[in-house]
Amino acid sequence: MTSVTNRNVTTKTACAIAQAAVDHAGNLGIAINVSVVDSSATEIAFLRMNNAFLPSMGIAKDKAYTAAGFGFPTMGWKDILDGNQQLQAGMVERPRVVTFGGGVPIFEGDILVGAVGVSGGSEEEDIACAQAGIDTVFG
Repeated sequence: MTSVTNRNVTTKTACAIAQAAVDHAGNLGIAINVSVVDSSATEIAFLRMNNAFLPSMGIAKDKAYTAAGFGFPTMGWKDILDGNQQLQAGMVERPRVVTFGGGVPIFEGDILVGAVGVSGGSEEEDIACAQAGIDTVFG
């Protein structure tokens, strides 16, 4: 029998990333939802700040799902979709795929171990919170 080695963010690490993202949001004066998933896009940790937008809960989860599923930040879709109307039309029809910033993959070296999705602020604020969470643990 062949064994498969899979490296994933741990529960402890996912919780630390989520808390650091929330702390950064507090410093920015915004309220966010943050989701941390493993490399298979399965949610490991989720935090919702008081007064964070309720619809942003699902958006944060979908940003993490998209970043883990494709292995690059969700903001990267802007360049990929630019000028390709057929791809744009197809991607917006895909459930759970987010094509704007706030989803950031987590790497240990070259190995994808998870992703963070943040929603509740501006696109730039969401990205900054997700990155602050990652940098706190992997910086």
